[in-house]
Amino acid sequence: MFLLIKKVPKTYWSSNKPFNFKPKSSTLFFLCLGLSLFGLGEGLLIVSFTGASPWSVLAQGISFNIGFSVGTITLFVSVAVLILWIPLKQKPGIGTIINVLIIALMIDVCIYFVPTPENYIFKILLAIIAVVMVGLGGGIYLVSNLGPGPRDGLMIGLQEKTNLPVAVVRSLLEISVVVIGWYLGGIVGIGTLLFAFGIGPAVALGLFLVDKIFNN
Repeated sequence: MFLLIKKVPKTYWSSNKPFNFKPKSSTLFFLCLGLSLFGLGEGLLIVSFTGASPWSVLAQGISFNIGFSVGTITLFVSVAVLILWIPLKQKPGIGTIINVLIIALMIDVCIYFVPTPENYIFKILLAIIAVVMVGLGGGIYLVSNLGPGPRDGLMIGLQEKTNLPVAVVRSLLEISVVVIGWYLGGIVGIGTLLFAFGIGPAVALGLFLVDKIFNN
């Protein structure tokens, strides 16, 4: 069952190591495909107007307390998460850099071209689609093994330390972040909760499907 998956699978298009500056074209293709889906999902969540992602809620909560902008706090949080990679023995790669660029681009594209539904039910459906899309995209790009983004690297490191299923580790991480953000004053919506509780299973599903499709 996909909820029990513990490892990022390897396929013929996975890179042998994150520090690979000459990856196969197929590896780059799936990396970019996964990150594009990830970015679109993030954009759809914003467009749905049902609540920000847990890490945005955390940044907002910290911002309310120390006066820095949400963007600045987001940068600081990302740096802090990368520092946590050190004891977890996670390594960045070109995918870590490409991660930031593609996701930011796709979020802007989504916000520009996708209108916000007027019906609240459709907004919720859009938020659900967003969570699933982020999870599937995350699963695809992680398999490329060219380096995760800050949050995904933290997830993988914690999974390797605890040996818990990916779905459990990611869910606990996102729920913890949103609780801290809410306590500090960040604004939580139904979309935030859908993301916090749903992203773990969605990422696990993405990894499971990639494994089934390419290794069978």
